[in-house]
Formats: sequence, C-alpha cells, structure tokens
Amino acid sequence: MSSKEFEVNGTDYRIVITDQVVGHVNNLKNLYNAAYEDPESFEDVSAEISNTINEIAATVEPDAEDSDLDGLIQEIIKAVDSKAEEIEKELEGKESIGKKSKSKSKK
Repeated sequence: MSSKEFEVNGTDYRIVITDQVVGHVNNLKNLYNAAYEDPESFEDVSAEISNTINEIAATVEPDAEDSDLDGLIQEIIKAVDSKAEEIEKELEGKESIGKKSKSKSKK
C-alpha cells in the first residue's frame, strides 16, 4: 500500500492505493477498452463504469466533488499505473539478481 496526494481543480486529494483500488482501476480500464472497441456496447457498460468510478472516488479524502471526478479518476489511474511500473521494475531487479547468483553457484 502506498499513499498518493494530488490536486484537482484547486482541491488537494489523498488516496491510499490498496489492492482493492488497483482492482477497481484495472476493471475501469477494461470497461473503457470494451466501450472503445465496441461503441455500441457503451450503453451496456456505462452503468458499470459509473459504479466503478464511484467505488474508486469513495476511497479518496476528502470526498470528491462531482466536478472533480474526471480529473480525479485520471490522476488515480496514473498513480496506479506508476505504482505497477515500480513493482514490475523491482521484480525484474530481483529476478536478475537471482539469476546472477544461480549462475555463480553453478561454476
């Protein structure tokens, strides 16, 4: 878990990026992709998109204003993507260290 602070329309917001938030963000990105790939399905997924946005917004402090939701969700998606990149780099570093120590032990 990590905490992220950002400003949207002059309001400072804070979110703790938990596994649940990451799951909601990934679900939202999948819903956006589905709606983009098949615009006719937008009506079918729009309620689910709205519910997912509200779930994410509920984890933010202070409570998000409706006028800030779009910018807020964009910032949260960026924060989750950035955190995922950090974790991926960390794992890649550990894998390369593990491979180096294994190759040394074989000699």
